[in-house]
Amino acid sequence: MAVPPAYTDLGKSAKDIFNKGFGYGVLKLDVKTKTQSGVEFATSGSNNTDTGKSGGHLETKYKVNELGLNFNQKWNTDNTLTTEITMEDQLAKGLKLGLDASFVPNTGKKSAKLKSGYKRDFVNAGCDLDFDMAGPTVHAAAVLGYEGWLAGYQLAFDTAKSKLTQNNFALGYKAGDFQLHTNVNDGTEFGGSIYQKVNSNLETAVHLAWTAGSNNTRFGIGAKYQLDKDASLSTKVNNACLVGVGYTQTLRPGVKLTLSGLLDGKNVNGGGHKVGLGFELEA
Repeated sequence: MAVPPAYTDLGKSAKDIFNKGFGYGVLKLDVKTKTQSGVEFATSGSNNTDTGKSGGHLETKYKVNELGLNFNQKWNTDNTLTTEITMEDQLAKGLKLGLDASFVPNTGKKSAKLKSGYKRDFVNAGCDLDFDMAGPTVHAAAVLGYEGWLAGYQLAFDTAKSKLTQNNFALGYKAGDFQLHTNVNDGTEFGGSIYQKVNSNLETAVHLAWTAGSNNTRFGIGAKYQLDKDASLSTKVNNACLVGVGYTQTLRPGVKLTLSGLLDGKNVNGGGHKVGLGFELEA
């Protein structure tokens, strides 16, 4: 069997059906470029049509292939500077080590995180150490896979309080055109999703969620249809009768346009519907 996905990527195919291709309530512009020396630049700007708040970030990436090093630096309009350095497949095949640091000049706040991950056939594990003045927090996760079956566990332990702050389990099955995912978070949040690739053009997904002590079961149905090689249509609806529609069109290589909207099915004539526009340039 191939390497199983990381814990955060379990059920990713279904999540993408509900998340990708939708950007209602936001006007967004993304620009990506790459120099001849291999340095990548990514700039993003957005405006929230509800609050009127604008934001953006600038990101640079550089790889030193012979040493297996990746450098990633980012600055955003909240004036937060982050730097991430990772090294992969150098000390051992499948082993990834990283350091993630951030700094806010306005307040002087600093944070740092040591990251580690190891993956090979049948197993994908990771452990991060989030430093804090009171005491570090340990984040760990592991996924085991065998013949399509996947089982995962994720935890977070606060060393300052000697307390387990996150305790999550997941179980799933992954085949070529079908994926099943279930999870229990902290013993109170229960969720599940089903993804199916019906044919080369159509993908569908269903997700369910329930909280212990509540009689309300949340669910949604989504689909993505590839109209042609350059255009796709995404739709979704949930139990609150919120209907989302997204249209993505590649105008030319490196130029992508996304239009999306959210309709409140319970209050069609009352307004409150949202639209969004995204424009992506890559060179």
